[in-house]
Order: sequence, then C-alpha cells, then structure tokens
Amino acid sequence: MAKYGFFGVVATLVHLFVAWTVIYLFNSSVFVSNLFAFLTAFVFSYVFQTLYVFQSSFHFIKLAKFFAVQFGTFLFSYTLSDIFPIANSYLHTLVIVAIMPLVTFLIHKFWTFKEI
Repeated sequence: MAKYGFFGVVATLVHLFVAWTVIYLFNSSVFVSNLFAFLTAFVFSYVFQTLYVFQSSFHFIKLAKFFAVQFGTFLFSYTLSDIFPIANSYLHTLVIVAIMPLVTFLIHKFWTFKEI
C-alpha cells in the first residue's frame, strides 16, 4: 500500500504539472488540459504500478483493464467535480486528481492485476 501511495502521489504530481502547464501555456479548458495530463500520468502510473507495486508482468489485458479503471475514474471524478463547479481551473484540477486514488487501488488490486 505504501508503494501504491508513493507512486500515486508522483503520478498525481505529474498530472497536476502537465494539466497546469497546459492551462497556463495554452489557456486550455479544464477538460482538455486534464485529458492530456491524464494520458501522461497514465503511462507513468501503469509502468510503475505494474513493476513496483503489484510486481506483475506487462500484458495487453492488464493494460486494457488499467486504462478502463483509470479513465472511468477520471470521467467519474470530472463529472462529479462538474456537478459542483469551481471557477478556478487549478483548484478544479486538484479536486479531480484527489478523487481518483480513493477508488482505484482496490479495483486494481482485485481486478486489474489479478493473474490471468
């Protein structure tokens, strides 16, 4: 769980850095900047979660499951944060990334990385 938390924090920082950079440099919408940030953090997270947290092998099915969980959670957290709108784009992004880890660990542990 500690490794998951560590790499989760790093992936969250990657997400925030990319999202805030895209917002700042391109004056992009919250959704577009977070989508780009999600994809960047997704690659980072999948590699490190697979190798160091769940000590698993890379496999297309696991990648697809990981993507489904991460993207589904991203859409859920974005929708939830949109229900309660926040005018500040930076804070809005922070709310999105704060919701995601609450659910993903258990789903990954018992579904994504379950041996095929």
